[in-house]
Amino acid sequence: MVVKCPTCKRPVAWLPENTFKPFCCERCRLIDLGEWIMEEKRIPGEAIDLDIDDNEDHFFH
Repeated sequence: MVVKCPTCKRPVAWLPENTFKPFCCERCRLIDLGEWIMEEKRIPGEAIDLDIDDNEDHFFH
């Protein structure tokens, strides 16, 4: 199978020896990581309220 690198769009063979998949190289992988760290990319949805009472488990209510 061949996929496109999410960063530069070059074709990438989906093989076990390709250690950077789905990226074509370490550089493209680090560019993507930097975009997530700088919050240029994000998963859509509601923000989680981090003002939590330590005596309650809010994730299971």
